[in-house]
Amino acid sequence: MAKNDDYDREIEALQLGFVRFQQRAIEAGEKDLVIFEGRDAAGKDGAIKRIVEHLSIRQTRVVALPKPTEREQTQWYFQRYTAHLPAVGELVILNRSWYNRGGVERVMGFSTLSEQEVFLQDAPIFERMLTDGGLQVVKLWLDISREEQGRRLDERRSDPLKALKVSPLDAVAQEKWDAYSAARDEMLARTHSSHAPWTIVKTDDKKQARLNILRFLLKSLAPEIGRTEKEPDPNVVFSYSADAANRLFR
Repeated sequence: MAKNDDYDREIEALQLGFVRFQQRAIEAGEKDLVIFEGRDAAGKDGAIKRIVEHLSIRQTRVVALPKPTEREQTQWYFQRYTAHLPAVGELVILNRSWYNRGGVERVMGFSTLSEQEVFLQDAPIFERMLTDGGLQVVKLWLDISREEQGRRLDERRSDPLKALKVSPLDAVAQEKWDAYSAARDEMLARTHSSHAPWTIVKTDDKKQARLNILRFLLKSLAPEIGRTEKEPDPNVVFSYSADAANRLFR
């Protein structure tokens, strides 16, 4: 069987697992929140698309917020995100999240040093409130090499079907690579916790990244359903730690 056939077959089997997970989660009244973060072009959209493809539209929401309005800029920082948190029986996927303050806002100067410091102190507390309130929180950092990011960004600019993915910030993703690395490293170190840990996914190989993300999420959100699936490849998916930080792309 061709490699593409193997990939399609495994994706379909994992998607069936997600359908079963959601059936069980709705019946049990679970509240599930998955946070996708990572560098530009790291593959968040593609992975999310495979996860939600066959799930209930009513019980599944993918949230990708635009830049804050003038009014939102005056609010408590986490306030605009709370409206999108899951109720019972719902799965919410944040395609970027409050961690914008620890990444792009820091690198681009969209918030002050004081605001960034307060965020890094408050994020673990906020997430403790969420988990104490019954939410299951999974945080993924999608990591990509500088060379592969550059190739994908070039592809975006040259492919008219990807025109809607092009962002003004793409132009500085490579230029400010080191600044983004520094922001990532501090953010992961200071917001990794036992109640809301970070998991790293290396995404240079898109298909392997997607398969391993789906495996990991299924085993995390529904262990009894995911137990029959392959274990995620530890070279692709691994828990964040001080030692594991050395495996991030530089």
